[in-house]
Amino acid sequence: MMHVTFIGAGAIATEVYNRLAPYHNALEIMAVVRSDTSSRTWNDVPVHASVPRDYCDLVIEMAGEAAVTQHVVPALRNGVPCFICSVGALAAPQVQAAVRGAAQQGGTTAQLMSGAIGSLDALAAAAVGGLDRVHYTGRKPPAAWEGTPAEAQGALDKLTSPTVIFEGSARDAALKYPQNANVAATIALSGLGLDKTRVTLIADPCVDCNVHHIEASGAFGRLDFCSHNLASPDNPKTSALAAWSVVRAVLDRVSAFRS
Repeated sequence: MMHVTFIGAGAIATEVYNRLAPYHNALEIMAVVRSDTSSRTWNDVPVHASVPRDYCDLVIEMAGEAAVTQHVVPALRNGVPCFICSVGALAAPQVQAAVRGAAQQGGTTAQLMSGAIGSLDALAAAAVGGLDRVHYTGRKPPAAWEGTPAEAQGALDKLTSPTVIFEGSARDAALKYPQNANVAATIALSGLGLDKTRVTLIADPCVDCNVHHIEASGAFGRLDFCSHNLASPDNPKTSALAAWSVVRAVLDRVSAFRS
């Protein structure tokens, strides 16, 4: 039996919880860490202010960038493996260094969730032989960019054509658009790095989903991968696939076969 602690109780955590419910014979959600501890339980799971040290085999972070430093780093130091959904947090050099150092100190690992994007295994393999170029283009409906620096370019709900709202490195994209650019950071950390991976972010009134496009080239040849992901019903900034990638990663831990 694997004992799991959630960090976060939002849309992704709720979907992960519901999808894992049929596997209660192999794993148990023992605790949920959230900032609001006024309620003692969440889906009948005890609520804690920090990750409990007892009976915890895996921590899953699904709460945003601040949770990586506040909760993931201490858990890693205590030797507990962690899944990180808020990969954009690692765009800050001090956060990435803290995560690496804590994992080494605890003799464990921090695994980055693939989230809404595929082809990361091919990209990581290509990086072994040598990557020359990686370009990620993220295209989302205007509503997905509300509450971000994109609003400085004008009223998002008035856009009539695709509008580039950011061009630059994956590091800058993740720092400026932390809720939207986890994919950019994940791609960068799988391949060419945060500073060499180029990113274009687009607010597009012509699409009704989140479109992720990776172009890469190197010693392996060329890679061209594109996915059209439906947004989470509860959060237009993220794809439904993000939660399912967590479920798959958890089930890999308890499965006889891992792919």
